[in-house]
Amino acid sequence: MASIYRFVLVAFALAGTYQGWLSGSARAWIPLDFQATFLLAVVMLWAAAAALLKGTEPPAWLKGFATLYALIGALAAWTFEGSAGLLAGLRVWGIPLALMTRVLVPAMAVLDFLLFDAHRRYPWHFTLSWMAYLPLYAAFVLIRAAVWPGLGAGSRASDYPYSGIDLAALGWERFVINAAQYLVACFALGLALFLIDRIMPKRTALTV
Repeated sequence: MASIYRFVLVAFALAGTYQGWLSGSARAWIPLDFQATFLLAVVMLWAAAAALLKGTEPPAWLKGFATLYALIGALAAWTFEGSAGLLAGLRVWGIPLALMTRVLVPAMAVLDFLLFDAHRRYPWHFTLSWMAYLPLYAAFVLIRAAVWPGLGAGSRASDYPYSGIDLAALGWERFVINAAQYLVACFALGLALFLIDRIMPKRTALTV
């Protein structure tokens, strides 16, 4: 059951990101929710194969990282874009891509974590190391906008994927303040994932 569920999740995650890995659109890779969805597809493909073949599951750190960033990416999209374009745009299997990356895939990732994962595997320091990707993403956004302007990002004309980190519009002071606030919010989300993992029984009835 876990393997089938995960393969379905992988199918949705790959469908939601096909513009990047299949069509070769560089612009598609800029938003965090797109990157997170593709990463989740890779990790879940590993987990699905492991469940099917009784092989080695992805490390707890990596599995938690992929689940957390699927949520962070979706939260970023909801925060800065809301429901705009959620039911419009390109579709795969009749489902809008934005609905896949903002709702369907993150929700399925959370259910996989709750139902199929073994729990009490996260030491407290995972909540800190998971945050390392955020400054790397911020650096990617800034460098890309500086060396490759005009590409655009998401549905906005700006070179920045989200208005909250639009350096050209905000200036450095506001950018740094916003980035610090987002880091705290993401840490809180990671801490919540850690606490849920500690509260859950080590194994559920469906744990692989």
